[in-house]
Amino acid sequence: MVVNGNAKSVTDDVISTLDQILLGGDLFVSRRIEDARQIAETLVERGYGTVLTGGGDGTFTTVVTEVVHAARRRERKLPRFGLLKLGTGNALAWVVGASQAKGRGLSADIQRLQNDAGSREIRLVEVEGYLTPFAGLGADAQVLADYNLTKRRLSKTPLRAVAAGPVSYAVAAVTRSLPGYLLKKMPHFRVINDGAPAYRVGEKGAIIGRGIEPGETIFEGPARLCAMSTIPYYGFGFRMFPFADERGDRMHLRLSTISPTIFVRHFGAIWRGDFHRPDVLFDYLVEKVVIESDPPMAFQIGGDAHGERARVAARITPEPIRLVDFYAPPSAS
Repeated sequence: MVVNGNAKSVTDDVISTLDQILLGGDLFVSRRIEDARQIAETLVERGYGTVLTGGGDGTFTTVVTEVVHAARRRERKLPRFGLLKLGTGNALAWVVGASQAKGRGLSADIQRLQNDAGSREIRLVEVEGYLTPFAGLGADAQVLADYNLTKRRLSKTPLRAVAAGPVSYAVAAVTRSLPGYLLKKMPHFRVINDGAPAYRVGEKGAIIGRGIEPGETIFEGPARLCAMSTIPYYGFGFRMFPFADERGDRMHLRLSTISPTIFVRHFGAIWRGDFHRPDVLFDYLVEKVVIESDPPMAFQIGGDAHGERARVAARITPEPIRLVDFYAPPSAS
């Protein structure tokens, strides 16, 4: 098991509890990307059948990426992957039913794993060498950057106990992100299909128009965000990508021109993934794309900030990984 020593819920008590449950030798604590690379080599060398991550979506992204790369270098079989809900957003936890890190949640999930929990196949987004459930340019990444700044500032105040979590997101959105949207001009995006035919989708996943062939432009114009995912959720249960499960060989690409006024007015439906307005939401099922942004925009991978980008190439991974799914029935022995 690999835990992110910097994650919100990874306290000394949590590490001690995990160490006792896992009998020490199978617990690795990572605090830097260099740690993750070294740990991945060890995991592959030892031949673990399941690798469990403890942190958020960024921790999962880093560990899976490093383990997959190490396994390919050594021509080894990939392990199953799983996660414990120890980070901030935890989008994947909503997909696989991981428990809260408090109380008996950790022990219950580990017990389920030890009793051979079921699993499912899932493909990921491959971008800039990372394997991640989701990535995005624009508003979502800017909110993340604003959150990180707000979290650092709140951590130096009496509110430091709640600095990492929804409070900082709310403060960041109200004081920085929303005012920025009102004052800034929307960036210009151009998305080019670089893979198999892409399809625009509407309400209930209905295909709109003809397929978009390789080399054709999928979208061009102003937008507040351009993001892609192979799972329906962002953090905190926000169903940002309701069509991510429509096809196993496509990822959900979403561009949006939603104004702050529309977002606030229809917040509930947007949060549930039930808001459908083809004039402000542009949803596509794609295999591989090239995204251009003018000017360069904030960029996030798996919920971690990665600076700004003017161009991003992304694709759905050709092969799936196997992910522990606490909703699934136990595997047959």
